Amino acid sequence: MLTNLANVFRVKDLRNKILFTLLIIAIYRLGSHIPVPGISFEKVSQLQNESEKGGVLSFLNLFSGGALTRFSVFSLGIMPYITSSIIIQLLQTVIPKLEQWRQEGAVGQRKLTQTTRYVTVAIALVQSTGLGFAMHNGGGNLGFNSDLFVEFSTPRLALVVATMTAGTAVVMWLGETVTSRGIGQGMSILIFANVVAGLPAGGAAIRAEGGNLIFALALMFAIGMLLAIVFVEQGQRRIPVMFAKRQVGRRLYGGQSTYIPMKVNQSGVIPIIFASSVLSFPVLLSNVVGSSGWRGAIQRFINDHLVNSRDFLYIGLYFAMIIGFAYFYTSISFDPHQQADYIKKQGGYIPGIRPGAPTERYLNHIMNRITLPGAMFVGFLAVAPSILFRGVNSENFPFAGTTILIAVGVALETMKQIDSQLMMRNYEGFLAK
Repeated sequence: MLTNLANVFRVKDLRNKILFTLLIIAIYRLGSHIPVPGISFEKVSQLQNESEKGGVLSFLNLFSGGALTRFSVFSLGIMPYITSSIIIQLLQTVIPKLEQWRQEGAVGQRKLTQTTRYVTVAIALVQSTGLGFAMHNGGGNLGFNSDLFVEFSTPRLALVVATMTAGTAVVMWLGETVTSRGIGQGMSILIFANVVAGLPAGGAAIRAEGGNLIFALALMFAIGMLLAIVFVEQGQRRIPVMFAKRQVGRRLYGGQSTYIPMKVNQSGVIPIIFASSVLSFPVLLSNVVGSSGWRGAIQRFINDHLVNSRDFLYIGLYFAMIIGFAYFYTSISFDPHQQADYIKKQGGYIPGIRPGAPTERYLNHIMNRITLPGAMFVGFLAVAPSILFRGVNSENFPFAGTTILIAVGVALETMKQIDSQLMMRNYEGFLAK
């Protein structure tokens, strides 16, 4: 292990990428502690205490690395970008122009990326406006009951909204910069940094609130969850593909065999993030529309069911949305029609299955069967702490399934990239068998 670690720093290009990534993470964490202008520091401290009540605010605070309850310039974190990315992927199935861009290669991908950026800014504008009104009106359904502004005015609110929206744009740029010049997938690395940053304080809070016994049980639960996540994340169904031999001139081509890897958890943590984003929208918007008349009834319903993570309606809705988004994202990331068409054009076939439409139906059948256990597993990870640890603050539980899933998934993917860089230069990788 130490030899492999030394090899990482012997390769100049890889060393520079890792150091650059660490620099971006440091900048991001620094920005998470810079407050927006016009906010009372004393009341922000109160907000940090209130966030321990759980619910949507605590979950969003987890993914922002505590920036949300600090009301910093990076309060919204990476969530608007992730939501925008999934929306654009969804629209590709209904808008022919977006589908055309997807098939145009690098040129089309640049257009999709630019569109994703615009949608990200729009989402950040809506969310920051809702959050700004919540912090002024008290945001009771977010677990906070006083005005955060030193002196509220429309221009000051506009400044706060503009600052947080600009902060989201900066976070988006940081993530894309890591992807292009650093190591790993930039957005995932930033989420990983946020989640890991909250582990020490979260562990101390669990011990202080529940005592040594609860802390020990939580730690044992986390270790078991870690082993299960690694097992599921590495699990895959391999679909064998054979290629017929072709003679071109005097040479014989083909006759090789390969396989299509279909992961059990194809969608990763994306369904959890998207389900949380969808649940957060009515919470934030309810603070904008007010609480009088019929709007008050809606706000009370949100307070009772969409904020409290221990409410069974919240748990059931959250679990169902995760299952649905897991199927949706898997259908986007793995297209049976495209795979079947590619196999047919390359002269390949799946043993026992005819090329073309039968292959497409077979792949779709396998995909649906393998997605269900993966989606159920991810859903269980998300709601298990709320069910098993109802007596303590499960949303701030530092070893929750969601936290471990993010940490394991990002760590494995990053290690695979580092391994590929090492093996290209004839060094042994960390994950070498």
